[in-house]
Amino acid sequence: MTERKPPGVDFESWVDKQIRDADARGEFERLEGAGRPLPPEVESTYDELWWVKRKMVREGMSVLPPTLALRKEAEDALEAALTAPSERVVRKIIAEINAKISDMMFKPPPGPPLGKKPYDVEDVVRRWRERRAASDGRDGQGSQG
Repeated sequence: MTERKPPGVDFESWVDKQIRDADARGEFERLEGAGRPLPPEVESTYDELWWVKRKMVREGMSVLPPTLALRKEAEDALEAALTAPSERVVRKIIAEINAKISDMMFKPPPGPPLGKKPYDVEDVVRRWRERRAASDGRDGQGSQG
């Protein structure tokens, strides 16, 4: 920015002069993205949080409502439990996620419903044993600690 608008000068004329002067100085010659179309999100309807969303994409972040985040966490926990190295780890993973699911069931946050109930630990352990037996060629009754 060069200077303040002088009193009595039409704002549009003053802005146009600032742009012409900057162009004459070559300040627009090597702008990032010059010659390329605007990104699709800029062309769509105006969104007041466009800059927040763009920064989140750049930073690799995402924000989900708490219930959707917990759904994803529960699915990931179940998969982690089914591939865990021991039955003790399976039980620990399921106990931790079940506690979070129970908390959210009884104190629901805003957003869509969770749509999950706590996992049956014995059922998950049974599935873990079956998966382990299939991959090891064993009976699945091996390590419990």
